[in-house]
Amino acid sequence: MRKIENFEAYNPVKLHFGKGVTDKLGDSVKNYGNKALLVYGKGSVKQHGYYDIVVEQLKKAGVDIVEYPGIKPNPVIEDVREAVKKGKENNVDVIVALGGGSVIDSSKIIAASLATGIEPWEIMMWQKHPDKSLPVICVLTLAATGTEMNAAAVVQNNETGQKNGYVNPVLFPKESFLDPSFTLTVPADYTAYGIVDLIAHALENYFGKGEPPVIDAITFEIIKNAVNSGEKLMKDLSNYNLRADIMLDATLALNGLTQYGKAGGDWGVHAVGHEISLLFDTPHGATLSIVYPAWLKLHKNKIPGRISKLTNALFETPDVDKGILKLEEFFTSIGSPVRLSDIGLENETGKIFEQLRKNKVSGMNHQLNDEDYKTLLELMR
Repeated sequence: MRKIENFEAYNPVKLHFGKGVTDKLGDSVKNYGNKALLVYGKGSVKQHGYYDIVVEQLKKAGVDIVEYPGIKPNPVIEDVREAVKKGKENNVDVIVALGGGSVIDSSKIIAASLATGIEPWEIMMWQKHPDKSLPVICVLTLAATGTEMNAAAVVQNNETGQKNGYVNPVLFPKESFLDPSFTLTVPADYTAYGIVDLIAHALENYFGKGEPPVIDAITFEIIKNAVNSGEKLMKDLSNYNLRADIMLDATLALNGLTQYGKAGGDWGVHAVGHEISLLFDTPHGATLSIVYPAWLKLHKNKIPGRISKLTNALFETPDVDKGILKLEEFFTSIGSPVRLSDIGLENETGKIFEQLRKNKVSGMNHQLNDEDYKTLLELMR
């Protein structure tokens, strides 16, 4: 196997990072349109004043606003469809996504559907591929997914029992505004889940096909910084500098950088985690801290060198078992679960197994079969 695989790199997102960057938001949005569909979640952005900041900026720039509130933490296709309907009725020409990954992912599919007329779930099922999108401008309020600087979106369909990811270059946001101050009010549990999510993104790319030494080193540094800053942040949630560290880590973990020299990531852990969150509405990051240690244990005899290199870089031990335990201990220390029993699902392994089989869950580099499901679930119990 070649260490550095053939790859393509492309990222057109203009990123504004730092305190006060939203002062430029109104003028930026005005460059793309005159009527914005403002998409946000269930109310925390209003409670903490971020909504007022964004609305003031848009109004100052002369941008008309149509609102679609109420996006759920695990975003559903029904909201995407309703937002598309509202956008059509009001002839919006730009989308402003105010929130975390769920809001931004939903906004990407809303924008693509509005521009092309393609039914949103047909996009998520990879049945039809939009060739254009309305411009999406992001204002990030949760450091986790990296969606603010990539071309991916994840949405679930409760009716069909599926939670899918979709990737298309037209989904790249035009501009993203990342003010770490907007994450100071994120509670401890979702701060922890965001840290887990960004680490999981870096790991998914690390376990993809290809072993580029310089990208491995960058990936390790992103994870190590997330661990070190994450531990401190959980004890000091109002620390701007630590919030900035985690926000930048999350963006770098999934803006394409950790995939350079790779033939794609693996994404098997995410695929398993998605099924758990679909079944039980479990926070995304919480599923990842449960699945990843079990996945590493499942693969420790299949790819021992790759895992040993990871544990040695992160925790200064080439011993795989000790390294996996260190990762579990870190997840536990920040308050994220590492077993299904931690979230009361230890007796639901049969249901999860059937869900994994139904949707043929697997990784892109390391395949999973029925026996692997059984082993994983036992390790996760």
